[in-house]
Amino acid sequence: MQTELSRTLGIEHAIFGFTPFPAVAAAITRAGGFGVLGAVRYTAPDDLARDLDWMQEHTDGLPYGLDVVMPAKKVEGVTEADVEAMIPEAHRAFVRETLAKHGVPELAEGEASGWRITGWMEQVARSQLDVAFDYPIRLLANALGSPPADVVARAHEHGVLVAALAGSARHARHHAEAGIDIVVAQGYEAGGHTGEIASMVLTPEVVDAVSPLPVLAAGGIGSGEQIAAGLALGAQGVWLGSLWLTTTEAELHSRALTEKLLAAGSGDTVRSRALTGKPARQLRTEWTDAWDDPAGPGPLPMPLQGLLVAEAVSRIQKYEVGPLLGTPVGQIVGRMNSERSVRQVFDDLTRGFERAVDRINRIAGRGAQ
Repeated sequence: MQTELSRTLGIEHAIFGFTPFPAVAAAITRAGGFGVLGAVRYTAPDDLARDLDWMQEHTDGLPYGLDVVMPAKKVEGVTEADVEAMIPEAHRAFVRETLAKHGVPELAEGEASGWRITGWMEQVARSQLDVAFDYPIRLLANALGSPPADVVARAHEHGVLVAALAGSARHARHHAEAGIDIVVAQGYEAGGHTGEIASMVLTPEVVDAVSPLPVLAAGGIGSGEQIAAGLALGAQGVWLGSLWLTTTEAELHSRALTEKLLAAGSGDTVRSRALTGKPARQLRTEWTDAWDDPAGPGPLPMPLQGLLVAEAVSRIQKYEVGPLLGTPVGQIVGRMNSERSVRQVFDDLTRGFERAVDRINRIAGRGAQ
């Protein structure tokens, strides 16, 4: 699975794996892919430094990257407290009522919420970069598109490539104009924040829009055959996220959530604003149904929604409240029906890729290669 991009980065397979778990990211890199650690959950720079130290020790000198959540436009002087004050009391009451309806216990006195979407705030993301550039990361990815121009320049000064996710050809062209090195074409099927165009349509549109920049295909990819399809559409690699959630190295801290993922079908996800305020694909639960119900107050815009529901999500996860328990995940969840190590996933991906290539060669009259 070699492409020009994989050779540039010195990786064996053109498989880029996004994950919030250091153990998974390191295992992806060791398996011959390119592990990308999600930084959004790190609100303290020391915590990120600790996990990057661990990555350094467990990647055998092989390349890896970091994913941040950073708006392209700067917002000066706005603190988390300022944003919290914008949340309407009616929405806070709706959260309390929904949790009470399902009997969700309170956190212990003095226990802080373990789930805070604060990495979107520019000062938090910049503090993450202050740490990250002290490490030999090879790629900086931004989930909200092109990062600010000074961040792109700073990454390039450190010899770090910059990637940005795009849900349309128009977005992709903006990234190219901003000096981005790699565009991730993320289709509608993907987990987390995603647009409205399916991968089969989006990938070749983005490839054509930004050529000769390399493009990674993302969204609904979880087999070697699908990787081959992405490369056939012009991508130079694939970006996989959901697939790693049920690996043995993942740290979901909830057996109940793992079981829900293993049992879910491809139709059991929904694109909802319930989690962060932006459309994000996730498991459909009674929590997402409540927020999407026209009778309710409806989600707030990002970042208000993420701050509003942070403690609630922590309580749901801690007490494993089944009807409300969910996570961002793509439609590929229907294929995630067994727990495997990252290495086993890679073995399955490479075998599937070989089968697809052999099939196409036979169709083309070339015989098996």
